[in-house]
Amino acid sequence: MPEMPEVESLRRHLVEHCVGKVVARAELAAFSALKTFDPPLSALQGLEVTDVQRFGKFLALDADGVWLVFHLARAGWLRWRENIPPAPARPGKGPLALRVVLDDDSGFDLTEAGTQRKLAVYVVGSPQDVPHIATLGPDPMEDAFGRPELDAVLERAGRAQLKGVLRDQRVLAGIGNAYSDEILHAARMSPFKPASSLDDAERDVLLAAVKGELGEAIERSKGRPASELKDQKRSGMAVHGRAGEVCPVCGDTVAEVSFADSSLQYCPTCQTQGKKLADRRMSRLLK
Repeated sequence: MPEMPEVESLRRHLVEHCVGKVVARAELAAFSALKTFDPPLSALQGLEVTDVQRFGKFLALDADGVWLVFHLARAGWLRWRENIPPAPARPGKGPLALRVVLDDDSGFDLTEAGTQRKLAVYVVGSPQDVPHIATLGPDPMEDAFGRPELDAVLERAGRAQLKGVLRDQRVLAGIGNAYSDEILHAARMSPFKPASSLDDAERDVLLAAVKGELGEAIERSKGRPASELKDQKRSGMAVHGRAGEVCPVCGDTVAEVSFADSSLQYCPTCQTQGKKLADRRMSRLLK
C-alpha cells in the first residue's frame, strides 16, 4: 500500500507535470471506483489544474475549484504517461480504474491490481467533503506536530497498542503497516506496547523515530519517477517485509506476527528484549 512518503512523492510529481495544464478528459474504466456523482466526472473537462495537495494518503487535484480526490488503497497505483493514446479507455476486467488526459496528451492512469476493488475516486467541491479526509488525524510531518501533539495522541489512545495507534488514520494521518513497523524498530519499541505507558524519554524517542523514518523515506523518494517508488520503498525497509532476514542493526533474525489480512515484522533483540511475540489470536502478547 502506498503510504505518506510515496504519496507525497506522487504529489510532487503531479505538481511538476500537471499544474498549469488543462484537463482534456477524464475517463472512468472501473465504475466501482467513483464514489460521488455531483459534480460529475465530466465537470473536470476544460478546467486548469491549479494545485495538487496531499491529505494523509489521499491525493487531491484542484481544477479551478473542482477537486479530483483519490485514495490508492492497498493495491492501487498511479502511472504517469507522457503520451496517452487517443482511443478512449474501455471499461473491463483489466487494472485500469481511471484515466486523466491533459491538453498536451500527457496524463496518468490510476490502476489497481488483484480482485479486491478498493481504490476510491471522488469529484467534490472541497477535499473536506470526502468523509475519510474530514476525520483524518494530524499529519506527523507538519512542523506544528511536536511533543504536545504526540502527548495528546498517546493520552487519548490509552492502553491501545502502539502499532495500532500509528496505523489509525483518525489518530495520525499517513502512516500504514510498513512505516509503522519501521518507526517502532527505529524507536526500539514493541508493536504491542501500550501507548499511555511511554515515559517522557520514550515519547521523545518515538517522536524522533516518526519524523526521522518518514522524513528519510520522503528524501529517498525525491526526484524519482512514479515507476521506481515501489522498489525504492522496499529497498529502504529494515524489518518490514523481511521476516527471516538479518536485522541490519543487531544481526538477529527478523520475526513476524501474522493476522487474518496482514502481518507485522519486528526484531526481537532490538524491540522485545529478545523475546518472540506470540500470535494475538492464540495467546496474550508481550508488552
